[in-house]
Amino acid sequence: MRKTANLLGILMAMVLLAGCATEPAPLVQLPTTARPQPQPASMPSNGSIFQNANYRPLFEDKMPSLVGDTLTINIQEKSSTSASEQTTATKSAAISDTLKSGIQLPFIPSSLGSGMGANLSGNGSASNTGKGTNQVATTFVSSITVTVIDVLANGNLMVSGEKVVRINGDTESIRLSGVVNPRDISADRSVSSLKVADARIEQETRGNNRLYNEPGWLAKFFLSIMPI
Repeated sequence: MRKTANLLGILMAMVLLAGCATEPAPLVQLPTTARPQPQPASMPSNGSIFQNANYRPLFEDKMPSLVGDTLTINIQEKSSTSASEQTTATKSAAISDTLKSGIQLPFIPSSLGSGMGANLSGNGSASNTGKGTNQVATTFVSSITVTVIDVLANGNLMVSGEKVVRINGDTESIRLSGVVNPRDISADRSVSSLKVADARIEQETRGNNRLYNEPGWLAKFFLSIMPI
């Protein structure tokens, strides 16, 4: 009974370690929405006929400028990386020498003993050739409507948002946060993700299809502790 309990404890610890080691922290740390700030009940009067607080231009759409306003971010992320490396090294060495003995043996004539010796020679060579190529291409095209959660002192808008779609049991979530310059917002209240500063964009899929494609918890544990 005690061995079984110890085994269960070890398995539970392995599961917890695997989960802690493999689950990455989310990129978007900001709140994904914000409520509009309440407006004062009565605006101060600053004129007899014209009221600045109630003025709305006739030929101008109201653009996002306050906390709680929404705008659309068109995600157009494309990246391509290519690296190639080739190394060739060759090394060779040779040594040759002759050793003569100066010891005269009594049973060998002096004429022969003086010429006795040994010839030493050695050759060595080494070569190393390596070649590697790495190519990575990523394309992420989508759209998400985000909410203004803060207005900075210079007028830039800090935005954040999340979109969750579930299809046939698989859940896909897209989260985005960053800073948008109001001048980059087009007339249809949209802006490209290429113009979002400090952008944090992440896409995550959960469901049965994802479970078949990723390794199990035990494999994750051993992959997290492998030294290579």
